[in-house]
Amino acid sequence: MIKNNLCCIIDSIEGGLVKGWAHDPAAPNSSLKAIIVLDGQEIQRITCDESRPDVSAAGFPHALVGFTISVPGRFRDGETHYFEMMTEGGISVPLLWNNVLNASVSFQMSWVPEFRSSIDGYQRGAFRGWILENTAEDPKQFVGNSQLRVECEGQTVALLRANRYRSDVGRALSADPRCGFEYRPVFPVAKPFSQTFRFFKMPENIELDGSPYVTSILTDKQEASIVEISDMVANLHRQLTALRTQIEDLLPTYRYNIDDYDTWARKYTKALNDSSMIRLDSRRKTAPLVSIICPVYKPRLSDFALAVESVIAQTYQNWELILIDDCSGEADLKDMLQQFAQADSRIQHLATRKNSGISEASNLGLKAANGNWIAFLDHDDLLEASALDIMIAAAEATGAKLLYSDEDKIDDSGFFRDPAFKPDWNYRLLLEVNYICHFVLVQRDVINSAGPFNKQFDGAQDHDMLLRIAERLEPSEVFHVPEILYHWRITPGSTAGDIGAKPYAIEAGLQCVSRHLERRGLKADVSTRYGMTLYKIDWKTNNSPSVSIVIPFKDQIDVTLNCIKNIIEKTHYTNYQIVLVDNWSTDPNISLLQDYVSAHSNIKIIRQEIPFNYSLLNNIACASYPADYYVFLNNDLFVLTSDWLYRLVAEAEVDPRVGAVGGKFVYPNGTIQHGGVILGIGGVAGHVHTGLPGDEGGYGGRANFTQEMSAVTAAGMLVRGKAFHEIGCFDEAKLAVAFNDIDLCLRLRAAGYTIIYTPEFFAEHHESLSRGDDVRPAQERRFFKETQIMLERWGEVLRHDPFFNPHFSTSMQPFHALNDPEPVIWHWLESISARDIMKRRSVLSDYSKIVINI
Repeated sequence: MIKNNLCCIIDSIEGGLVKGWAHDPAAPNSSLKAIIVLDGQEIQRITCDESRPDVSAAGFPHALVGFTISVPGRFRDGETHYFEMMTEGGISVPLLWNNVLNASVSFQMSWVPEFRSSIDGYQRGAFRGWILENTAEDPKQFVGNSQLRVECEGQTVALLRANRYRSDVGRALSADPRCGFEYRPVFPVAKPFSQTFRFFKMPENIELDGSPYVTSILTDKQEASIVEISDMVANLHRQLTALRTQIEDLLPTYRYNIDDYDTWARKYTKALNDSSMIRLDSRRKTAPLVSIICPVYKPRLSDFALAVESVIAQTYQNWELILIDDCSGEADLKDMLQQFAQADSRIQHLATRKNSGISEASNLGLKAANGNWIAFLDHDDLLEASALDIMIAAAEATGAKLLYSDEDKIDDSGFFRDPAFKPDWNYRLLLEVNYICHFVLVQRDVINSAGPFNKQFDGAQDHDMLLRIAERLEPSEVFHVPEILYHWRITPGSTAGDIGAKPYAIEAGLQCVSRHLERRGLKADVSTRYGMTLYKIDWKTNNSPSVSIVIPFKDQIDVTLNCIKNIIEKTHYTNYQIVLVDNWSTDPNISLLQDYVSAHSNIKIIRQEIPFNYSLLNNIACASYPADYYVFLNNDLFVLTSDWLYRLVAEAEVDPRVGAVGGKFVYPNGTIQHGGVILGIGGVAGHVHTGLPGDEGGYGGRANFTQEMSAVTAAGMLVRGKAFHEIGCFDEAKLAVAFNDIDLCLRLRAAGYTIIYTPEFFAEHHESLSRGDDVRPAQERRFFKETQIMLERWGEVLRHDPFFNPHFSTSMQPFHALNDPEPVIWHWLESISARDIMKRRSVLSDYSKIVINI
């Protein structure tokens, strides 16, 4: 037995852990503080204070002497490594292992990952589930992004990547929430009879928990019948070919959609470049010099070469490419840079004296730039051949000073994926996410005014630059070119591969958004969403303007009473009153509601014995109880957070241009009912993200970001009082029931106000409890009439929602179904004058004369 000396007893080295206990007889009542060294490298500092009753029972002064050390993954490679322990003063602690005392202990470990998974089931046309695996670097950390294989009746039918956001899993397991997957069986896999589906983790081919799963995919009787007939006709071959074609034409399938984007992209790219070659010859007026800034730091040479060649291949010829080597220190790269510069006089090769980061490298390029226009290219990304031609043509036509395009990603196999079909200029969205990203073209004078890139914001330097530019331009000076002109390459560890791959970028983004708001004199707390480069703005305002919450109802006393009780009990904002508009209720229980109202001085009730006219009822309430803001609320909408009203008011108070603010509403089952409104859906307008789980963001995360939209539902909508009366309130004469909220939002926009959607106003909505639906004959006639009024009044506007990319279809599932793969920019530039484009896409000024008189 060792006496009066430092000593560490190792109990086990297995399963990725080193366990044991250690003590210092010179400090018998203290826990030893130690440094863990592997292969001569300090790995961890620990305090040996795990409870070891067995040690105490053996006669030591106390039991807090134990330790458990997780061996980092890089030491679990099956090779021999050496473990040492030292005191904080640098004294070596002897190690007792297998009854041998040494200064170090050798060990070998191999890594065997663990998996956690679940098949949630089949609902709403899709299998959903999740899978996590722990990492060799940190066995306690479970991450997503696993690759899966799906079998149906023994045949592989799909390969998936488990990278969908699952906040429920992340919270429950304290793990990476980007671990979910979704598989939608389509014809011919979808059958009306039971089939066995199996899900495997690849490449290990390990079956997930809950697999196999047996189900009948088609639950809709009509769809199932069509599939059965199609199968029968297929067996008759030539004799019934015509009939088979007719039946298959009835199948509810999309021609193109996001899930098969690669197919769409390949056809689109050809159409884009072909159309550009035809149209540009006759359109070109001038050819200003474009300086393309490309910082370079240790790229894969093959990717870098392709990036440069994509610039050389531009159909627009008047460009210069400025390559800035940020001290990569690679001879092969240096040779390649020199070769490109020697081969083409339009290519400049610069180099920093030391590695200074992307901002400083970009600034060096900006100083050397000679062009009137500046563009930016990452060192491994690709430009479409017609990119510069299209951007310059759009700049000439619109007079814009900042232009940005759509983009997608390209993986190592050459597949196009994850298209970013962007909205038009959306400043409020830009505060929460850099949705613009690539491809950006900006006037040199604007860059000079905004100033150089700020090294402090490396990782979010482009976001910072865009926000500084936004401080200097009017919305009409920014133009979105809705074409895929830029391909963002996915490489291991790149931001394109994982938005969370660069933690320093998250902090940089937080700071650049905060500084921007400070410069604008706006007070807010900025925080990250989901630990990614996505941000949440909590406005801070001391203003407390008056609010009238208007709730029309007829009977449904229990529902209405629960609605207002919910408001009274949950709302922290105090300067409000509730205005109940009783539309001829006959329920004898109305006395219960009246008793509750009489006990609360801030609740008013108006009785209107008139036929149901939603617009008129709300207008009467606002005229009777005017306020700084009105909140129009259905009696079947139940607020879920205490700060809901403060959020709405603050969103409007910080920006006098805000005319209305709406929220994110879910059905009682937790799925989304309203995530904003898109024009053109169903002919007039429709809700988006409907049916998604309440915490999902949908396409591009849009459901989870505060942003400008064309309209929001008046089931729960705050409207600025001054603006409401300025435009003539709701149209009670022509839009009594349907579309009055859409019409109101469009008239607000025509008057120069913006409409904001925010998920921070979160509520549960029992849709249409308050008035029923539109399926009975009388309602059908009224709905048809109001639809026609909207089409006649807003037909031109409804054909293009500036916040819904024109490559998405409005006749099928929003943010999923795609229009045919054809460019749209030329139609816009040729059919609409430049200034009309900017007007129509900002405040609808052509419609500003529409004011309703009541």
